[in-house]
Amino acid sequence: MKKFDRERVLLAVAGPVIALAVAFVLSAIVLVASGKSPVEPFALMFEQIGFSDIQVLVINQASMYYIAALAVAIGFRMNLFNIGVDGQYQLGAMLAAIVGAHVALPAVLQVPLLLLTAVLTGAFWAGIAGVLKVTRGVSEVVATIMLNAIATSVIGYLWLPNVFGVKVGNNNTTGEMHESGWIPGIPMGAAGEIYGLVLLAVLLGIGYWVVLNRTRFGFDLRASGASQTAAAASGVDPGRMVLSAMLISGGIAGLAGLPILLGDTHTYSLNFPTGIGFLGIGIALLGRNSPVGIAFAALLWAWLDKASPELDFHGYDKEIAVIMQGLIVLSVVVSYEAVREWGLRRQQRRVGAELAAGHVLGNNNTTKEVAGR
Repeated sequence: MKKFDRERVLLAVAGPVIALAVAFVLSAIVLVASGKSPVEPFALMFEQIGFSDIQVLVINQASMYYIAALAVAIGFRMNLFNIGVDGQYQLGAMLAAIVGAHVALPAVLQVPLLLLTAVLTGAFWAGIAGVLKVTRGVSEVVATIMLNAIATSVIGYLWLPNVFGVKVGNNNTTGEMHESGWIPGIPMGAAGEIYGLVLLAVLLGIGYWVVLNRTRFGFDLRASGASQTAAAASGVDPGRMVLSAMLISGGIAGLAGLPILLGDTHTYSLNFPTGIGFLGIGIALLGRNSPVGIAFAALLWAWLDKASPELDFHGYDKEIAVIMQGLIVLSVVVSYEAVREWGLRRQQRRVGAELAAGHVLGNNNTTKEVAGR
């Protein structure tokens, strides 16, 4: 491997490693300050990795985190902050649940219909922010935050009994979906089942990499994210790329809740997971917008979620996992900036050394020419 390639790999790995190390150290300090052991909680959580049922729970949870983080990463690549993934996936999941409860088609048609419903819903909701940014210059951060609040109100309206809501005890639901829309899981014996749509998360990761790195659209997207002015000079329409990025980001976000919807709950209720879109932001940051990096980050986040309940049985607060997640996000921002500055200094030194070497070589050639005359 060339020296330059080795440096690029080092810079790519250094940020996440430093962030995780700092997060673990800071979490240990919090534990010590509260009079707890700084080691035992982590040992207890690491023990959970060996249990097959925890492994299944982690994979299932990570599939949703992964899809949400990919949606965020698409925006990041375009230098857009789609903070509205949370509203987009919840609204996408609810409308898919409503369609699944009121439309009964053969499975070969029902499942694609539900997937398409979620994609179009998420894309439409994100597209509102995209249109506002392109036509009125409204910040996508402000627009998507407001759209998250509006999505919550829309969900509350759709839950009304005289609209699409079905009361089950004290729980608001959309009613059970027809079985033709259920996606069977991958049986793992006594450990349970892995959601069938885990495979969709894998396919989305592959598609994300191919589109961004092997297509003209992906190049235009990355170029526009790096510099819209330069991209416009080369013939790329920045407005079109902003809108396209928001639509794709929202479309992927709409799928984030479907692994559990089609593989387990089969209804959208008050118990449906929330906050996945916000967690996707931290996961995308830790994974550096790389499909492989995001996969490892999603598994890490899911492990913290599913292993932490064990702490309650040993006198520790399981919220230590939440503290770690927050510290990881803070550490990511700080460590990436430190690594970036370090990389720039190394690059400047290397360029300076190459220029100095070229200057010396030029002087030597000049001296030889003069001596030859």
